[in-house]
Amino acid sequence: MLYLDGEACRTRAFHGPLLIGGWSLGGLLALRLALQGFADGLVLLGATARFTRSKEESDLGWADLYVRKMMTGLVQNRQDVETKFRQLLLTEAEWEAGLGESLPPIGSWTTPALIAGLQILRSEECLSQMKSITCPVFLVHGTEDRICPYGAALELMAQLPQAKLFTIPACGHAPFLGREDQIANKLRRWWHEQQD
Repeated sequence: MLYLDGEACRTRAFHGPLLIGGWSLGGLLALRLALQGFADGLVLLGATARFTRSKEESDLGWADLYVRKMMTGLVQNRQDVETKFRQLLLTEAEWEAGLGESLPPIGSWTTPALIAGLQILRSEECLSQMKSITCPVFLVHGTEDRICPYGAALELMAQLPQAKLFTIPACGHAPFLGREDQIANKLRRWWHEQQD
């Protein structure tokens, strides 16, 4: 349990280590918690330390203009924006394998919630502080991720002193779908190594 003042995290020795995980936007927020000293370890899936990037950094993230257009589009034609975004989540082979059936249906989130999430992606920046994160970090990233490009995982690896990257070839933005056991086994081994 995390209290508003973070007291539960400060006294976690009583409860054991705190491992924080996050996917995509959740990974960015997990990094923020680690920067505040609340994590003994991180598990980041399809994550980045800064989502919006310049045109020259398209291999690391998306242009802010595109994210702003998505925000406007959600108000004008939410179904169209969600449909296009969802197509980017998985590779063609992953869609054909039926992994898309595991995704929540379109309309699962309110428009204000989606816009708030996009606003966080536009404004949150942890990249400049990565060297301050000294806890172990387990990264899981697909090489064909079109939301948080694979280059963002390589950037995290270069910036985080105790990071380990589990690369999944030919995989999109939801590396855990259809690979739950494989990732869980790798994660368990990694965490066990951290405890030795």
